[in-house]
Amino acid sequence: MTVNRADTAVPQHAPMDQFPIVDNCLQIGGEPVTDIAARAGTPFYAYDKAVISKTVHDLRAILPEHVNLHYAIKANPMPAVVEHTAGLVDGLDVASAGELALALSSGTDPACISFAGPGKSDDDLLAAVTANVIICMESASEMARISALATATGRRPRVAVRVNPEFELKLSGMRMGGSPKPFGIDAECVPDLLAQLGELPLEFMGFHIFSGSQNLRADAIIEAQTRTVELALQLAEAAPGPVRWLNIGGGLGVPYFPGEERLDLAPIASNLQSLLTKLRARMPGVEVVMELGRYLVAEAGIYVCQILDRKVSRGETFLIANGGLHHHLALSGNFGQVIRKNYPVCIGNRVQAVESEAVNVAGPLCTPLDVLATNMVLPKASPGDLLVVFQSGAYGYSASPRDFLGHPQPAQILL
Repeated sequence: MTVNRADTAVPQHAPMDQFPIVDNCLQIGGEPVTDIAARAGTPFYAYDKAVISKTVHDLRAILPEHVNLHYAIKANPMPAVVEHTAGLVDGLDVASAGELALALSSGTDPACISFAGPGKSDDDLLAAVTANVIICMESASEMARISALATATGRRPRVAVRVNPEFELKLSGMRMGGSPKPFGIDAECVPDLLAQLGELPLEFMGFHIFSGSQNLRADAIIEAQTRTVELALQLAEAAPGPVRWLNIGGGLGVPYFPGEERLDLAPIASNLQSLLTKLRARMPGVEVVMELGRYLVAEAGIYVCQILDRKVSRGETFLIANGGLHHHLALSGNFGQVIRKNYPVCIGNRVQAVESEAVNVAGPLCTPLDVLATNMVLPKASPGDLLVVFQSGAYGYSASPRDFLGHPQPAQILL
């Protein structure tokens, strides 16, 4: 038996070395992908809980001990994933009443759950007030609605102000601040809102300041976190009470595309330690939360589909698979990409081969958007082989139009 690592499977990308290769077959959760495919059928998503655990452990080992880690359920709301991850982190962040129910069912203390989102319905707010989670308020009108619920229910909801800062997280995949946004309250309007908040039956907890996500530049993250703390200290002067909770967002990215490398956390951690010292001097006892979704689960997941056909069109080889954008929208480039780029992929049952070729991989849908890989060098594949897509643990299954064209739903497995 030969055992290798997956770092040569997709050389044009960052090494996908989180899963071993045994006898030239990719393993996840200690099982060959061929065995999982035989049991579950294809396509399927598989998530390795040991990889999630290691990611959280390694992150805790380098970050300052007083930074609390929260998992943003939207990244991967599979109940088994949420339950496993909830047992590793300090809290959960939700964006709907459905996610809130999922968070509560994981056994997480409501005191460690926060609820954000620019369009909370009355049912969402009632569920949040009833559960007594921290509600991240996104507007003055939302604050008034929460206050009305407080009066109607006789409760005193815990609230934080979500701030739309004047700065953004530079070079981030998704920018959440620095310009007109539907998220949060413009920083310059927050002092007036805080003055109103002090007259309402609400328990002020602090601030949620989140300027962007999916960033692989340590210097950009350091700048954004530094400015976040400066803004929080400035806004605290107008607060109706002490700031007890500060969510500084996440922003930590994972490498998806050629030329990207894993984020260097060391300088981020060092800067955070300095920021914490400053915060604790001005805000004694403040709980600092780093809210992460993608970073905790993306690398732990794979999407696997089967090659159905092989054809040549005007000199180019196409592999046709039974999975595609209906199961994995981001893979097709239709979830935030401006110019489509290839995810790291491999032939899971023959990771390495003497004979390789440049191929295009398409899914089964009747649309030219159903693209899995373009001009990618892979071991020569045939019908029956398994195409594995790495970095698929976040924004995959739940972020895709799975009912499009009526194809079967993929399985999801936590191993």
